[in-house]
Amino acid sequence: MKHDRPACCTPGRAGHAQSSATGRTPAPAVAAGFSAPAVRLEGGDFAMGSADTLAYPEDGEGPVRQVSLSPFSIDPYCVTNARFRSFADATGHVTDAERYGASFVFGGLLPDGFPPTRAVAAAPWWREVPGTDWRHPEGPHSDLTGRVDHPVVHVSWNDAAAYCAWAGRRLPTEAQWEYAARGGLRGMPFPWGAELRPGGQHRMNVWNGTFPGHNTREDGYLGTCPVDAFESNAYGLHNMTGNVWEWTADWFHPSWHSTGSRQDPTGPPRGTARSLRGGSYLCHASYCRRYRVSARMANTPESSTGNIGFRCAGPPESS
Repeated sequence: MKHDRPACCTPGRAGHAQSSATGRTPAPAVAAGFSAPAVRLEGGDFAMGSADTLAYPEDGEGPVRQVSLSPFSIDPYCVTNARFRSFADATGHVTDAERYGASFVFGGLLPDGFPPTRAVAAAPWWREVPGTDWRHPEGPHSDLTGRVDHPVVHVSWNDAAAYCAWAGRRLPTEAQWEYAARGGLRGMPFPWGAELRPGGQHRMNVWNGTFPGHNTREDGYLGTCPVDAFESNAYGLHNMTGNVWEWTADWFHPSWHSTGSRQDPTGPPRGTARSLRGGSYLCHASYCRRYRVSARMANTPESSTGNIGFRCAGPPESS
């Protein structure tokens, strides 16, 4: 499915560019896998969506609507490489990227002199690199050394759903994800408030400099960062914006929510692409200001890239 979006965020498997209360703080992370207890959120009413002039109407960010959620739980971190390795070792799961034999890598992460590979026409910084998968994030020459606590990437929606089922969890709905990301704040673009860099401090991993040729790394990173690299929001959730896009349970539609249910809403009953939330390390204000709590993107369930991961959710009693 080809969406009419800026070619800035993630390519689909076919090579098309795809765009787009109260809580408690979890216990400290457990070892390198960051298998921390889920955070119970009490739910209730909140204003979902955005009327910001810098939002993307074509993505279906608006209208702002009052939504009510039942209690649920959500993980404080994205699933790490260490945790996904435990799943793969226990089940023998083979990801879509492994079956396909390739995945999409941001060209700026490839070494100098890397052989030419197929690029996405509308977004030539995306390269389809044979032998790329979650164990080899930039192709066969790469591995997970130094990245066990980074979010797993090159995982499709299908892979994320399989992990969640193994863990006795599920993917969050878009409404649950946004409620959690807002951390109890109303109408703010970021999990911490209105300013991108409060007090001049970086609060998330996004592109700094001029995209795609120069990243100043002012936030400390070029690619992914550890799942706990930045301060959490008020609910104790880390990296709800930036670092990696996160798969949600919902099918994507730009206007379904305009007339859909306001009580524990989900996406349409069927579709061709799933919704993602949160933005990634490649987002930049000059072309893709989707590192905000209301921003959305779509991609096909079998697609994988180097900037898509996920976190798990579930019933409140699993916290």
